[in-house]
Amino acid sequence: MKHAGSPTPSDAQIAVGTAAASAPANAETNAEANADANSRAALIALDWGTTSLRAYLYDASGNVLATRASTAGIMNLPRSAEQGGFDAAFEDACGAWLKAAPGAPVIAAGMVGSAQGWLEAPYVDAPANADALAAGIVRVKAACGATLHIIPGVLQRGELPNVMRGEETQIFGALSEDSRDADSSKRALIGLPGTHAKWAVAQAGRIERFHTFMTGEVFGALREHTILGRTMVTPDRPDSEAFLRGVNIARDKGQAGVLATVFSSRTLGLTGQLSPEQQPDYLSGLLIGHELAGLETVLKQQQSSLAGQSLRLIGNEALCERYRVALARFGCTQAELVKQATERGLWRVASQAGLVNPAAHAAQAG
Repeated sequence: MKHAGSPTPSDAQIAVGTAAASAPANAETNAEANADANSRAALIALDWGTTSLRAYLYDASGNVLATRASTAGIMNLPRSAEQGGFDAAFEDACGAWLKAAPGAPVIAAGMVGSAQGWLEAPYVDAPANADALAAGIVRVKAACGATLHIIPGVLQRGELPNVMRGEETQIFGALSEDSRDADSSKRALIGLPGTHAKWAVAQAGRIERFHTFMTGEVFGALREHTILGRTMVTPDRPDSEAFLRGVNIARDKGQAGVLATVFSSRTLGLTGQLSPEQQPDYLSGLLIGHELAGLETVLKQQQSSLAGQSLRLIGNEALCERYRVALARFGCTQAELVKQATERGLWRVASQAGLVNPAAHAAQAG
């Protein structure tokens, strides 16, 4: 999940500057096991963003039995919302599961709960824990008769308000292991790269505060809609040297800000110091470098630093790897990629909301 909703593979491509594989629309995993999976279904969950939808079928222990992917994000419905577009997309993604397991509860996170979504789920205020998300769930009745439980986003109030919708569920997925840790009160820094990159500080199972950097969207805008893109050629493969050159410029020469350095993407090309194929990676590194420099400034105001920080990254693996390399230039060499944060987060909030009861299942199994 990314931006004010879920990050998609295309978002990652923008920020990375390289191709990322995406799931085919409505592709179902392990079709031969569908009947068995449906018979064990305990929860249907959706990560429903702006440009894509991904659905998960869980058993009573929280294991994912099957997944479905669709391009029917809230801005790409098969027909307008007024003409039943949300119902159509929901039926297409989950209809077979609902028919086979009509009693399975359904939960969703992401832009489906925005003002442009199926039904708006008002933000809960930060600091926020998983219980607050569960308490803020809104419900919409689908045409097929199923009730969709929509998870709210998180709002950080103040002079410069900040919002997230979808990332909060991923964050609680990443924190799910911490809830079993004896030292669960320790502070965690979690990064979610993408179109609108998020950096969240969590402590004691709560999202305390977070920051948004429009890195991916700015890259796309500069690449496609300014003179900088006129001399750029998309490379066949990532150019790590050009990328790190951009990171280093932002770190060492970027005190005047991104507006004072971004034109170097063009001038280095005009003076023969960057080839057309190197310029996209250089621009990517420059913008990510400025993002991390800005994050470092914020952390220093909170008596912290990126140097020596142990943090977690959630998102497209290629993009997270690019951030990991950039973070090392700021002294942070311990950046762990969290896998299945979305799946774990959806299950955790469903559990907090009482839609599933893993403890009861464990007791029966025992």
